[in-house]
Order: sequence, then structure tokens, then C-alpha cells
Amino acid sequence: MQKTLFKRLLRIVGDIAIAEELTHEAYLRARRAIEATVPQNIEAFLWTTARNLAFDHIRREKVRSRGKSPDNDFFEIENIADEKASLEEHLIHKEHVRLLREALEKLPLRAQNAWFLSRMQAWPYPKIAAHLGVSPNTVFNDIKMVMAVLYSLRAKLER
Repeated sequence: MQKTLFKRLLRIVGDIAIAEELTHEAYLRARRAIEATVPQNIEAFLWTTARNLAFDHIRREKVRSRGKSPDNDFFEIENIADEKASLEEHLIHKEHVRLLREALEKLPLRAQNAWFLSRMQAWPYPKIAAHLGVSPNTVFNDIKMVMAVLYSLRAKLER
């Protein structure tokens, strides 16, 4: 997956070193997100983060190149969007994380552990089954149960 992500970033930015740096940064941000919250789909989160980093890089390069020209209009710099989330966005995100945590806490502990090992640690079902002392089919059913709850929560949040 890392090679595929790198290749996609390379197509966007056109520079090997920058694509490598952005790939690394995307993985670091995904790791921080996992530690702080539980993204619903870590793979989608990683791809979106990488793409956004690449586009941000391109925008910064455009601003830098404008800054080097003598006829630059410095007032345009004031129109660059702030990368920080607004207070409202932060509060909404915090509420979503709280709802996610509450939904996960209502599930059986074994299902929570199976989902975490599968989605966050990328363990295969047989390894999870051996770790939890259950069959791979039980792991599948536990993860299916968690995913159903998460999809239901997502549908509620999107309304």
C-alpha cells in the first residue's frame, strides 16, 4: 500500500523526494489520528490525508513562486485559508469522537479487540483468532457486528 500511495503522490507533485516526504507525513498523521481517535476507515483516512498534503504542497509552491516575482500582490497572501480547523469544526469532531467511543463501548470487549486488531493493527483474521482464542469465523462475525454499528452511527451523523 505504501508503494501505491507513493506512486500516486509522485504523479501529483512530480518530485520523488517530495513524494517520499509526503508519504511519510501521511503515515505519521494517520498514526497520530489512531492514537487520538478511531477513524472509521483508516485506509480512506490515509489516502485522503496524503492527497490533501500533496495539494497543500502544490498550493504552497504556487504562493512561493508568486512571492519571488517582482510584480507580486502581497495582499493575496491574506486570502490563503487557515489550515487550522475552526472552533465549530473542532467541537463537531469532538462530538463525533464521543459518539464513536460510546458506540464502541456498548459492544462486547472481544468484538472491540477483534475490530481494533483488524482495522488498526492490520492483523489477519487467523492471527486475531489465535490471539483471542476463538475461530476465524467468530472474528469475522465480531468485526461484522462492529462494522454494522459503525455504519449505523455514520448514517445518523450524516443526516
